[in-house]
Amino acid sequence: MKELFAIDLHDYTENCKVFRRPSARGIIIKNEKIALVYSQKEKYYKFPGGGIKDSEDMKEALIREVKEEVGLIVIPGSIREFGSVIRRQKGNYSPDTVFEQENYYFFCKTSDEITGQNLDDYEKEAEFTLRFVKIDEAIKTNQEYHSDDLFNEIMIKRELKVLQMIKEAEQI
Repeated sequence: MKELFAIDLHDYTENCKVFRRPSARGIIIKNEKIALVYSQKEKYYKFPGGGIKDSEDMKEALIREVKEEVGLIVIPGSIREFGSVIRRQKGNYSPDTVFEQENYYFFCKTSDEITGQNLDDYEKEAEFTLRFVKIDEAIKTNQEYHSDDLFNEIMIKRELKVLQMIKEAEQI
């Protein structure tokens, strides 16, 4: 998959342990709107998706994560690559760890059925909900987002840049 861009804060030393957490994220466009996870607590948008388990390939993780986070059922044959973003920064749990995440973004279509969410505790705390929005609304919201939590701040800057790239590429 082609690399779209990389974010590397270089806020770690070279001898740190590396914690890798690859993820798969869905780009779902319906009726000129994009399906995104909205954090009602933090007031930001992110692409539905999450970590790839050791036993999964990227597409299996995408299908599972989209269903868990927003309740949408991905149509497997519709999945196509957009690109990846690599994120490297000092880990937020251990000072001697580098957090490295390659985020794989896929265009995909979903069925009209919406099932229930199956959220992790931190996702419940952030009050994740599915929203279909105009891409400009998501871009504006994420441009205005600021957090004292550097981890969230960098995640939303990543999502903002991907949204801008999709808008340019897809003309939505």
